[in-house]
Amino acid sequence: MMNTKINFHTHTVFSDGDNTPEEMVLSAIQKGISILGFSDHSMFPFGGKWHIGPKDIPLYVKTIRELAQKYKDKITIKCGFEADYYPTLTIPSKDLYKEFAPDYLIGSVHYIATSNGHYTMDHKPERVKRGVDILYNGDGKKAVCDYFEAQRFMLEHGDFDIWGHPDLFRKRNAELKLFDENESWYKEELKKTAKVAAKAGIIAEINTGAIGRGAMQSFYPSEQFLQIIHDNGIPVMINSDSHNVDTIDCAFDQAVEYIKKAGYQEIHYPDSGSFVSIKI
Repeated sequence: MMNTKINFHTHTVFSDGDNTPEEMVLSAIQKGISILGFSDHSMFPFGGKWHIGPKDIPLYVKTIRELAQKYKDKITIKCGFEADYYPTLTIPSKDLYKEFAPDYLIGSVHYIATSNGHYTMDHKPERVKRGVDILYNGDGKKAVCDYFEAQRFMLEHGDFDIWGHPDLFRKRNAELKLFDENESWYKEELKKTAKVAAKAGIIAEINTGAIGRGAMQSFYPSEQFLQIIHDNGIPVMINSDSHNVDTIDCAFDQAVEYIKKAGYQEIHYPDSGSFVSIKI
């Protein structure tokens, strides 16, 4: 049983979530979460289908800050962004977001950009397959290698606190069978990426979102990737990547056992420029 529940990966109607920020707060209080961080999608200074429009960011920040005051006796509320790395356009950067004074940034890769176009691996299976077929002639290995190359670039050149769903490409692989996670080339991609992440000084999230949305019955990162992350000395935290009130603490107790098996004895979270640890 998890004694202290925190969640820093929360989406609302400001991006692609189903509920308002206040509805998410009330659910978090009811479920015993002590710290709730909001992290709606952003591609600042650009917009996107899933993202907060740049003109709406001030209202988003104002709304979260007001909720933090309103419910301060019941829960601690943080205001952040899930900041996308989109090649050549934008990268998670505290300097880029400084005018909004966020409490933290999650750095995530959702899109792969090539000279022939772009697509996202965070979509319905048929859309993911179409992207791999069109841009890579069906070569799943090449697509995955480009994904991890983008991750490493973000980790090396970005400036953020939390590494979002480190192996998101797995989301549709059970159905599409685009690559084999047991092959040596894939394991080498994981090892190379973890080494870069260790130098970046970030927290890797254990993301329960695929379970919450029925896409997988496992976490990001995979068991083998989590072990590599642990062996590289990278701290972790548990986040739900919740898009509605029902999944705000999805599979947290299972996630605790998952990280204990890898050798972790504590989780971390960002606070005022440093990381706070909690024993589990």
